[in-house]
Amino acid sequence: MNQHEKDVLTTGEVAKICNVASRTVSKWFDSGQLKGYRIPGSKDRRIPVANLMKFMKSHGIPMDGLMTGTTRVLIVDGDEEVTNTLRDILREQTNYDIHTCNNIFAAGVECERYRPHVMLFDVHLTETDARAICKTLRQNDDLAIVKVIATTGKLTDGQMMQLKQHGFDGVLKKPFSVRQVIDAIEQAHAVVY
Repeated sequence: MNQHEKDVLTTGEVAKICNVASRTVSKWFDSGQLKGYRIPGSKDRRIPVANLMKFMKSHGIPMDGLMTGTTRVLIVDGDEEVTNTLRDILREQTNYDIHTCNNIFAAGVECERYRPHVMLFDVHLTETDARAICKTLRQNDDLAIVKVIATTGKLTDGQMMQLKQHGFDGVLKKPFSVRQVIDAIEQAHAVVY
C-alpha cells in the first residue's frame, strides 16, 4: 500500500473505524457533513483521513478506533463485582478498550456514545424481554452492527438456544472463564458481513 492510499479511506473503512453501517457513512458524505470526493466515472466515495479526523472530533466519535483498531467492548451487568472483575481481567489479558455500566438505560447511552463492537449483556438485568434489546439495536442503522453476547446464570440450555435465535450473537453461562469470554468476543467480532 503506497503512502497516498493510506491517506484516503473508502466508506467501508470509515464505517469500520467509526463502527457504524456503511450506508451511514454514505449519508454523512452525501449530506456534506463528511468531506471527500467521488472517483471520476464511478460512484465510489473516498474520504481523506484528515477530513475523517475533523469529522470524528466534531461529533465526539472516539478516536481510538482510528489509532489502534482496538476492539471496543461494553460490559452491561447489574452486579458491579462482575463488571469490575471482568473489566480488570480483560484489561490485563487483552488490548480491548473496555467500558462498563450496570443498567439498561446507561447501556443505551453508552452504545450511542462509545459505539462498542461487542456488548456483553446480562439478560437478567431487565424486566422486559431480552429479545427487545436485540430488536432495538438491530433497528438502529448505526447500532445494528454491535455484536451482543448474552450473559446468564439462570437459563437452561434450551432458553440459551432461543436467545441465539432471537438475535444474540453468543451466549455465556455464568460462572464463565476469562478464556470463554475472550473466545466469545473474538468469535463475535470476527464475523464479517
